[in-house]
Amino acid sequence: MAGKAQAPLNGDQFRDQVADLAGALDLLVDKEVEVGRRLWGAKRQIDIVLTDPRSRRRLGIECKWQGSRGSVEEKIPATISDISSWPIDGIVAYYGEGFSRNMRAYLDSTGKAIEFPHLEAWLRLYFGLELNG
Repeated sequence: MAGKAQAPLNGDQFRDQVADLAGALDLLVDKEVEVGRRLWGAKRQIDIVLTDPRSRRRLGIECKWQGSRGSVEEKIPATISDISSWPIDGIVAYYGEGFSRNMRAYLDSTGKAIEFPHLEAWLRLYFGLELNG
């Protein structure tokens, strides 16, 4: 799978790994796309926006990486909720040993999250790309 050569060491590296995977699928990649403000006034940014150059279909991806137990899990429910405010479809791509079993179950149950090892197949289905590419 493209973009799988090395495990990320931080969130920015994970975001770049997701972007590399999308680029290898010939999708256009924009990072840190501003889409208005949150309820409390903070700027709302989507980590990655993918565009299929053929269909112009778009998908936003929030990238969540956690190498050890920490605070990322606390932000996940708000992130899932925030996606519904985007003007495009969106998902959370997540990766790392720091996600608890319960959080992984929650993410998978939302229908709005996909673990990185499964992201390529998910993107191929979403954008109508060759499945065995």
